[in-house]
Order: sequence, then structure tokens, then C-alpha cells
Amino acid sequence: MRFTQLAFDIDGTLFSSESIILDTYRESVEEFKAKTGHDMQVPSQEEIMREIGKPVKTIFRNLLPNLDEDSRDSISDRVLSLLVEKIESGKGHFYPGCTETIQELAKSGVQMLACSNGRHPYVEVILKVLGVLDLFHPIITLDNAVRKEKGDILLHYSKELSVPANSILMIGDRLSDWEAAKKAGSPFAFCKYGHAEENEIPDYDFLLNQVSDLKKIVFPD
Repeated sequence: MRFTQLAFDIDGTLFSSESIILDTYRESVEEFKAKTGHDMQVPSQEEIMREIGKPVKTIFRNLLPNLDEDSRDSISDRVLSLLVEKIESGKGHFYPGCTETIQELAKSGVQMLACSNGRHPYVEVILKVLGVLDLFHPIITLDNAVRKEKGDILLHYSKELSVPANSILMIGDRLSDWEAAKKAGSPFAFCKYGHAEENEIPDYDFLLNQVSDLKKIVFPD
């Protein structure tokens, strides 16, 4: 076994919000406009998808630069609650083989970790709908104080679990995942099927064409 811990980014790794994200933002922005009378445009699907994977405050600062932070936070919180509702009702896309792969690897003794810039309710509902929440170590998220970026989450797990960071495989699809692995000194498995733009990822240690490819990495021939 190469790795004792697997750290999963969530969106673009286990789940894709692409099919529901634009409507969710539109609903949230329209509600905000109705309440405040503020005249603003809903970000496009392309603009939103470029931001996926970054810390939440960064996403909304980039998408809604003309609003103050309190207003952005209000829209962001509503987006979160709407996403959770939609995912609980079965919307969004869960990549094939996630549940079976995680169950098999966990049964073999590999520890599952969530390493996402998403907020706790978002990460939790995805793992819950997948039926694997109970197989994951308690979810650690950004706190914007000690843990300001994804690499800090990896370092937190390393310290908390008393394991070297190079025994934790970071699994993700965006530059923020690659940067997290570099910061912590963890190997990186790139999910080619995720949301990365062309040439976004400089390099990787492993390539995943599908989630089940993880079994070949953890159990090499």
C-alpha cells in the first residue's frame, strides 16, 4: 500500500456542481436584488466554473467585485443553502464508482479525508448522499484564520493524525489542489475528468481518468 490517507477535493473529484451551479447563483442573486433593489448581473456559467475550487470568499470577491463583503457573504450563504437543498434532492452529478471505490479502499484500511475549499455543509451533504460520510475522518474546512488555504488543511491532517504529509495523497482537479499538495509536500493525483482548464495543472504524480483508478495507485501490481 503506497498511501495510508487519501485526501479528496470534492467538486470535480467526487461530484460536479456544473449542472446546477448557474441556476443556483441566479436564484440567489435575484433574491438579493429583490430585497435590496441592487442592480447587478448574474455571473455567467463560464465565469463561475473558472472560480470553482478556490476559497469561497475569493470566489465571490472575483465574481461580485462591486459589492461589499457583507452583501457578498449574504449571496454566498444563500448559494450554499440552495446547493445543499438541491444535492439532498439528488441534483448535480456524482461521478461513477465513487461509493464503491471509497468503500473498498476504506475496508482495506486506507483513511479517507476531505480536503476542500468548500464549506462544511456542502462537503458533508455530498459525502452523505454518496453514502460514505461515516467512512471519512471528521471534516476539516478553512477557518480563514489558521487554515486560510487548502494546503493548510493537509498540514492540519498531517499534524492531527501524526502522519507525514507525503503519506497523504491529495486527489483533485484544479490548480488549488496542486498548490495544496505542493505546500504540504504531499503527492498529487490529477482527476482528468474534473473541471480543470487546458494546461491548468503543471504536473502530477498520478493521473486519474475515473475515480476507480485510485485502486491501481493504492494497490499497485
